[in-house]
Amino acid sequence: LGCTNCTQVCPTCFCYTIQDRMELDGIAVQRERAWDSCFNPAFAAIHGGDLRPDIRSRYRHWVTHKLSTWRDQFGVSGCVGCGRCITWCPTGIDLTKVAKSVQGPKS
Repeated sequence: LGCTNCTQVCPTCFCYTIQDRMELDGIAVQRERAWDSCFNPAFAAIHGGDLRPDIRSRYRHWVTHKLSTWRDQFGVSGCVGCGRCITWCPTGIDLTKVAKSVQGPKS
């Protein structure tokens, strides 16, 4: 499922895209940063293809970023445990359970 609900309500998601808006005169252009989701298929598209062509790879990227890379970058988890993603997920994917399964048993 790649509806982007979780990334749109997550307080720590900050993915964005750049949009150019051209005026009718064809001269003036405004470049704007717009909120986006790493679950959108076009988000990882580059010339010649898509870095994450299927939802599985996009979901893996998101979970890895939230629970691992975020810790490397900022020293804390990218999941604050608020539960917004769980509330807004039409299928009830629970990131807190995913986090526990990724961490494995405590020793």
